[in-house]
Amino acid sequence: MSVESNVATISVLLLLLASTANALTRVFDVRNYGAKPNIDITQAVTRAWKDACAYPGSSKVVVPAATYRVGTVIFLGPCKGPIEFNVLGSIHSPGDPKYFTGDTWISFAHIDHLTVSGTGDFDGQGGTAWGRSGCSKTSYCIHLPISLRFDYVTNSIVQDITSYNSKQFHINVLGCQNLTFNHVTITAPANSPNTDGIHIGRSTKINVINSKISTGDDCISLGDGSRDILIQGVNCGPGHGISIGSLGKYQNEQPVSGVRVISCNLMNTMNGVRIKTWPDSYPGSASDIHFENITVTNVDFPILIDQGYCPWNTCKPEIPSKIKISNVSFKNIRGTSRTKNVVVIVCSKSLPCQNVELRDIDLKYNGKDGPATSRCVNVNPIIGGTQNPPACTIRTLNKNDY
Repeated sequence: MSVESNVATISVLLLLLASTANALTRVFDVRNYGAKPNIDITQAVTRAWKDACAYPGSSKVVVPAATYRVGTVIFLGPCKGPIEFNVLGSIHSPGDPKYFTGDTWISFAHIDHLTVSGTGDFDGQGGTAWGRSGCSKTSYCIHLPISLRFDYVTNSIVQDITSYNSKQFHINVLGCQNLTFNHVTITAPANSPNTDGIHIGRSTKINVINSKISTGDDCISLGDGSRDILIQGVNCGPGHGISIGSLGKYQNEQPVSGVRVISCNLMNTMNGVRIKTWPDSYPGSASDIHFENITVTNVDFPILIDQGYCPWNTCKPEIPSKIKISNVSFKNIRGTSRTKNVVVIVCSKSLPCQNVELRDIDLKYNGKDGPATSRCVNVNPIIGGTQNPPACTIRTLNKNDY
């Protein structure tokens, strides 16, 4: 899908938000269901949602300005009309991770024409959990909850909300279509493990625009089955950057295609823009991926394709990745790097990358071990425009690269 088509889709969703707000909408205020500040309102907000979802018209669940505590809750559709979840207050998660028996705090599922809006926030109380339940820099937080899940949500928008200190991912998107995140703020410390800002998987026509993400893992990560994705006007940092992958770890992964990352700023991140796949992987593909007008400031690895991604030594790096990467471009990438390895493109020996373009690259490194370098393995990039540092040339992987 073209950028113009994505922008048109976003415009339609914004109009949907406006029309929903202006239409004759019935309001379901959680205070009318017994909600009071500084107490657990799980039952109240669940009943308010149930009534709003059953209303045969436009409805809005309102959480007024105050601080509330909410346990695990699933806002389930389908609903009988467009529905809005309007957060003006601060919703706090249970602090003790032992409260959670699953990996979900708040979920929106099987809903069409959903709006999540408001100047309020969702506070995951992650500081009580980081480093516990096997959650560390050497393993995944498999026993900790994701703050906000969007499962099988269509023709919807999430706008103006803030997510603080998730215990695991802040936002997870699965099986969604035509879903836009606009002016969303995500905040967690740089040392908070596995707190991806927005993770997208098996979803189509997802837009993340005009947002600010500061966290301890990928600001935005795209898993398998991500198609027609637009990421535009995002400020990322700290964090691990904007990533496609990792791919190839599991059987029957779906292709990733049609990704546009445009006019984003990355500051004090581990990576800039990257694609990562596991070695010794299951087959798959990633294609039609384009990064353009990206500014990096004090970033470790501004441009990275890593087909030997192997955290915690949990794989066989000597066996090449079976993920086919093709039709990828990096255009007008500029800024500063914390390391001299400003362009690193390491592709699979068994499936070399095809049609990778580097155009108008201007990346500076001022360290004492300079100058800045470009490195290419199993790829013959298409070169155009400014190349600072000089563009890398192809070479074949050898045993010293593992």
